[in-house]
Amino acid sequence: MKAILKPGPAPGLILGEAPTPGIRSGDVLIRVRRAGICGTDLHIHQWDHWSQNRVNPPLILGHEFMGEVVETGRLVENIEVGDRVSAEGHLVCGHCEFCGTGQAHVCRDTRIIGIDRDGAFAEYVSIPAANIIHIPESISDDHAAVFDPLGNAFHTVLHTDVAGRVVAVVGCGPIGLFAIGIARVAGAARVIAVEPHEGRRELAARMGAHDCLDPTEGGVETQVAELTRGYGAHVVCEMSGHAAGVRSAFRMCRNGGHVRLLGLPKHTVEVNLARDVIFKGLHVYGVAGRLMYRTWIEMRDFLAAGRLDIDPVITHRLPFDRFEEGIAAMNSGEAAKVVLALD
Repeated sequence: MKAILKPGPAPGLILGEAPTPGIRSGDVLIRVRRAGICGTDLHIHQWDHWSQNRVNPPLILGHEFMGEVVETGRLVENIEVGDRVSAEGHLVCGHCEFCGTGQAHVCRDTRIIGIDRDGAFAEYVSIPAANIIHIPESISDDHAAVFDPLGNAFHTVLHTDVAGRVVAVVGCGPIGLFAIGIARVAGAARVIAVEPHEGRRELAARMGAHDCLDPTEGGVETQVAELTRGYGAHVVCEMSGHAAGVRSAFRMCRNGGHVRLLGLPKHTVEVNLARDVIFKGLHVYGVAGRLMYRTWIEMRDFLAAGRLDIDPVITHRLPFDRFEEGIAAMNSGEAAKVVLALD
């Protein structure tokens, strides 16, 4: 089968050939129809410090995808050949204390497709049946392909109620843009986007942000205070992973508010815990993936009901063999989300 491969420990990817994966008794084989390029894929393409210490080539990349079931294992029930599906790409053990108490998203033995084992940048991918999510016909292939990052945004925004509250989103990459739309449809009274890139501020406005602030101009915390009668945002979703963004997130949050941390800093971030967290009584939540499988059900039902339009975030749709164009567009900041088509 055709696959996008990391052939060895060096920068770059290739479009090559790989064996079609087999399946075990509890697995399904999926013919991939759409796949989304993630920021993680960019890191592996660049072969940066993180990927050098995490990824062991050769490897097929890709963890955002949707497709059609073409084969099921002998123990699989409720999944049929021809079903249209996506899947949770975090493969967990299923028997530890975390998995047994509704916290599988933080299972210590998690393995991720496209990172720890072969992924979905290929014509076929094998996935455990427990990870499969059926996709209603009302949801397009392109939208179903990005359920993985969309789920990150749902998990971040809906960790607590946002109805009637002020939500600030720091960093408007694809997941931040999704978060803006989710906050709007979940009833946020005001959504504030904080993003230095002009094009992404424009996308933030299209996704429903009431205010789009440029942090490079300075005074973002003051502007947020002015927009909230001096109180600050009820909920701040930090999606950038930038050290300045993380520190700013704590400062723009109101006393007793909620800060959700999804962005991954490259280095240790220094925060004044006493001033900006403890004495403000903040609730801080680290977002790891998606809740299994509450998040998947929430986002599937939101999209199926027509409550949320994520189309503005998918800025590039390309054939599978033009993946390098998609990576270049993401690296340049031209693209938000890139979806590759395999049919």
